Amino acid sequence: MNVSQDVSGPSGTSPSGQRVKRPLFRRPSLRRLLIVALCTYAGVIVLVGLLQSKLIYFPSRVLEQTPVDVGLKFDDVTLTTHDNVRISAWFVPCADARTTVLFFHGNAGNNGDRLPELKLLHSLQYNVMIVDYRGFGKSSGRPSENGTYLDALAAWEHLTQTRGIPARTIVIMGESIGGAVAIELARRERPGALIVQSSFTRLADVAAIHYPLLPVRLLLRHRYDSIDKVGGITCPKLFFHSTDDSLIPITNGRAIFDAAAEPKQFAETPGDHNGGGCMYSDEYAARLRDFIDTALPAESGG
Repeated sequence: MNVSQDVSGPSGTSPSGQRVKRPLFRRPSLRRLLIVALCTYAGVIVLVGLLQSKLIYFPSRVLEQTPVDVGLKFDDVTLTTHDNVRISAWFVPCADARTTVLFFHGNAGNNGDRLPELKLLHSLQYNVMIVDYRGFGKSSGRPSENGTYLDALAAWEHLTQTRGIPARTIVIMGESIGGAVAIELARRERPGALIVQSSFTRLADVAAIHYPLLPVRLLLRHRYDSIDKVGGITCPKLFFHSTDDSLIPITNGRAIFDAAAEPKQFAETPGDHNGGGCMYSDEYAARLRDFIDTALPAESGG
């Protein structure tokens, strides 16, 4: 049905006396559509730029469980960072521990979601310390790249200074974004070993995969440029990455490994982003144990 209206004079006729009809609804011009599309795209870019922290960090304040729920005694520790933020951490001791693992989790949840990792590491006769970044769990503040680095440093200083644990007996371990935090800390300090699981080359490389139409490399304030740092770390290193990781492709894990200096090892495992690595099976847990046994001296971790 063609909807139209009469135009021209009061009588609805043209100057020549003929009735003229025009469409009631005009088609938008291509130029107008292009302007609307560009304004919408620009608005999305601005929104992503302003809200990027909420697209990177997904903290939870609710602790569903603690180590006690899986039969582990622990010290509930509060740390104060160099910028005066109070950070929550758990120290899970193990009798006759051979080393201490300082563990950094990923970008979501909190310490209470990592009890399987704590139990595994404890079963291998390691002390374990796990840190909730600012804004996660009971930690105050809001998460940021530099903030996570300061949180990690506070945990390191607690182990080496407050508890007096020798740096050479500490293994720094991180998964996902925690792998980038672990790499930064290992670059600054001198741990006995470094374990990186399911992590990325730099945050922008992962963002570009999931947001291919946005200029994420220009927008990101949070960089986590692990690939530019890992080459300067001299301690033994083990990299885990799963073949079925759809969040952070294994090519990222391989690239970090290739950029790392010797000594280093790479363990390719089955499983997805959250179910791969050393947690996939007893075989890969044994791979982690053998790596630490070889990398660290045979002395107590404190």
